[in-house]
Amino acid sequence: VQLQASGGGLVQAGGSLRLSCATSGRTFSVGYMGWFRQAPGKEREFVASIRWSGGITRYADSVKGRFTISRDNAKNTVYLQMNSLKPEDTAVYYCVAHFGLVYPRSASEYDYWGQGTLVTVSS
Repeated sequence: VQLQASGGGLVQAGGSLRLSCATSGRTFSVGYMGWFRQAPGKEREFVASIRWSGGITRYADSVKGRFTISRDNAKNTVYLQMNSLKPEDTAVYYCVAHFGLVYPRSASEYDYWGQGTLVTVSS
């Protein structure tokens, strides 16, 4: 499976961005997809995930109510709509994919990682 993330950029606080992650390869085996992020000098953290079949979503508390993860099965693409962005959302955002139907509870359980896309939120 190959993951190609895009959509990052520079935005002012309060603004919005939409990240996209196009998948290719053995996509029929994907159980969950999600997004992690890593800010400079900080540890990588979970942002959101979605079950490919059924669309069940989960979010980090820090983004609940502001970010929305969704997927387009026909396009094999997952999205992260980010609204009301804050400077603390500045990070490299990584698209991830997990095979299997058991919810992955840590970053290490995700099987594939995209190359990352930088989101910078100015104050």
